[in-house]
Amino acid sequence: MSLTVAVVGLGKVGLPLAVQYASKGAAVIGCDTNEAVVDAVNAGRSPITGEAYLAERLSDVQRRGLLTATSATPAAVRAADVTVVIVPLMVTEDHQIDFRAIDSATRSIGRGLRRGSLVIFETTLPVGTTRGRFGPILEEMSGLRMGRDFFLAFSPERIRTGRIFADLAAYPKVVGGIDGSSTEQGAAFYGAVLDAPILRLPSAEAAEFSKLMETTFRDVNIALANEFAVFAATRGIDVRTAIAAANSQPQSQIHEPGVGVGGHCIPVYPYFVINDADPDEMRLARAARSINDNMAIHAAELLAQRLGDLRERHVVILGLAYRANVKEAAYSSALQLVSELERRGAIVSIHDPLFSREEIESRGCRPIELDDIDDVDAIVIQAFHREYRDLPGAFFQRARVILDGRGDLDPTALGLRTTSYIRIGSPSPDEDWQEDLREMAIGRLAG
Repeated sequence: MSLTVAVVGLGKVGLPLAVQYASKGAAVIGCDTNEAVVDAVNAGRSPITGEAYLAERLSDVQRRGLLTATSATPAAVRAADVTVVIVPLMVTEDHQIDFRAIDSATRSIGRGLRRGSLVIFETTLPVGTTRGRFGPILEEMSGLRMGRDFFLAFSPERIRTGRIFADLAAYPKVVGGIDGSSTEQGAAFYGAVLDAPILRLPSAEAAEFSKLMETTFRDVNIALANEFAVFAATRGIDVRTAIAAANSQPQSQIHEPGVGVGGHCIPVYPYFVINDADPDEMRLARAARSINDNMAIHAAELLAQRLGDLRERHVVILGLAYRANVKEAAYSSALQLVSELERRGAIVSIHDPLFSREEIESRGCRPIELDDIDDVDAIVIQAFHREYRDLPGAFFQRARVILDGRGDLDPTALGLRTTSYIRIGSPSPDEDWQEDLREMAIGRLAG
């Protein structure tokens, strides 16, 4: 294949993309500002752990001379026919978008952009950003005109960490350009480097919105499941039993409830449309974000109902990661739980086999080893890693209360007392306590 591709951003998504393109015979130049990442890739070593097949595929394409890495982005873009941008778009604590990193990367791309080349953004973006923000930056830095001198398109990444290569082959590749020629150029590129079908959209804006709709749909569905869970538990119903029955009808696709929503995507991308919406628009998306963020408060209330005042209570959270078996703590529910429990005066520790003590401490949390978990007030299952699946019932019996935040435990098999086990969306065996929870939940929903 006579095709040179620059991939700007060699993170958890960018590096697998670079490897995928190289595996199809393209000459790929990976660009990153982190020299340690550049050195690792050039040595054939993956700086990313936990991604299936990445290490061996990276080693193979690097050995064959199909993938190199550099921090000199303009030079790489100047040598490339296609530039794919997958630089993270950051969000502040108050949910405002911080464009600084991707703006800087776009300026670097513009300095190397040459006539006739194609630029594709894969980073999830607010609607209109490809055409209205990045296009003008590229024009300013290059002196070229988009749609006349270079092609510009948006194509959202549609993968999950840990199974990127499988997802790249399975899901249709959405692409929309700033004009028809840009769309066709993008479709031709992805047709050459992916095995998935190509789905052409009429504009970059439609492609941008399609990604935001995907993630917002999931956020809203999870929020609905969480509302069902609160409702069911206060009425003596196990919500998962009811969900399974409802989902036996193919048009029902209710998600699983839990202690919150984490990761780079679902807690973040809805704000890309919420922030751009008028007050009377996107009301359901706004409500879903509030509901899902408040599940940490609900979890703390469940513990308080069993333990009473949480001051000086020792609570251990299993799982810093936002989901099981993935080393990523971005926007993890664990962090929300820590904040809420500490606000109530609890002493909170975290165990996660995927993170070192130093990594846990760097996130402002107190690490603990499994062997040191003994005679604690509560254990919260936040991310049920495979390392936890063989823990015996005796381990969980070291705590007065177990809060199963994801519904992963089998309390009967573990010999847990019904009075010490709480599962989000399951009723309490204690009728008085259940009535208290019902009143609490009704007040929360009304508020």
